[in-house]
Amino acid sequence: MEHSKLKIEVQSEIGRLNAVLLHRPGAEVENMTPRNVQRALYSDILNLSIAQNEYEQLSGVLSKLASVYEVRELLVRVLEQWKPRADLIHRICVAEDVVPYIDTLMAMESVELARVLIEGLPARVDTLTSYLRNEYYALYPLYNFYFTRDAAVTIGNQALICRMANKVRMRESLIMDAIYRYSGAFECGVVDANENQSEKSEIIMEGGDILIAREDILIVGNGVRTTPQGIDFIVDRFCKAHPSGILHVLVQQLPSQPESFIHLDMVFTLLDKDKCMIFKPLIMQANQYQTVHITIDQGKVASIRPVAGLLPALKELGMDLKPLVCGGEDDWDQEREQWHSGANFFAFAPGKVLTYARNIHTLEELDKVGFNIVRASDFIAGKQEDVVLSEKSCAITIDGSELPRGGGGARCMTMPLSRQKVNW
Repeated sequence: MEHSKLKIEVQSEIGRLNAVLLHRPGAEVENMTPRNVQRALYSDILNLSIAQNEYEQLSGVLSKLASVYEVRELLVRVLEQWKPRADLIHRICVAEDVVPYIDTLMAMESVELARVLIEGLPARVDTLTSYLRNEYYALYPLYNFYFTRDAAVTIGNQALICRMANKVRMRESLIMDAIYRYSGAFECGVVDANENQSEKSEIIMEGGDILIAREDILIVGNGVRTTPQGIDFIVDRFCKAHPSGILHVLVQQLPSQPESFIHLDMVFTLLDKDKCMIFKPLIMQANQYQTVHITIDQGKVASIRPVAGLLPALKELGMDLKPLVCGGEDDWDQEREQWHSGANFFAFAPGKVLTYARNIHTLEELDKVGFNIVRASDFIAGKQEDVVLSEKSCAITIDGSELPRGGGGARCMTMPLSRQKVNW
């Protein structure tokens, strides 16, 4: 059966959402023990059934608003084709040093193979090497894959396959690369940052650090998950690839601690044409973290200069944003709610956002400026549709007792594939 292809097109953080890519957390989340929590990059072990119920609120809301694509279904489409299957398995097995498993994986049914590539493959203990390694898995479970934002980024009509900071997540990028190229679902260019890179390459970037403010403005976080070399790669492959006009890249340095600052979208997200959510100590108060403005003119870097912060730099470029403060005005509440992804909003249209219900002080800040607070369960049940589907600003809240333990919020869990143009 021939599937019609979706044209990838994302030119902002807030344009009305047409299509989104999701991955429901599954058994891979439970295939974790206290011993490998740190390797999994989590702050705690998740209760899968509760996490899934919370995730159903996210996916339930989005399925009423846009076309929802599922990672696992698209991966099965890839694996149904012999050459893409062989290429993907070879890349994974070489990268994860399990080449002896290639034949075993090639022999699996596509649905079972997709499951194993996501949920993990138990190791055979049939050699001295495997016995002494004392590892349960040959292929580790992809604990973080429900954060679909990180492994690939859609910029305009292209997908950037990220070269991620932690080896435990590399397979996510390889799977995303295969999906964009071979699932038959998407029409787009693909730029793979993993291609032709040695293991020691410092080119590293993740989607949580990359925000498309406007067609001509990228905002990129520079921290533990995105290096200066990674940002140079983005400038080179995306900005220089558009040889006409002026483009801007605003770079915000991030602290390496605490771990809740891992990505820019944990301290800064866009809510509307004139509003953003911020973690105040980093974005608005004096600190040692630089903001740098890179200007690209006619495909060449014209200037690189320090600026006084993200908000003044955006204002200079014609985006005058009112900052709403994650956690409100109390320092204690700011820290607590930022830790639980209180600044990590996903906009599905201008002034319409998804967030966790637990961050009550942040929600109060939204309420003060006219956002209607709508529970996800109510919207899914058909209540308050008039608010969500009208021109009013709204924040749809999903329960978040378990999902935040993985270290992310609504933006982290959503990979926009197509958005409508914003009428600036």
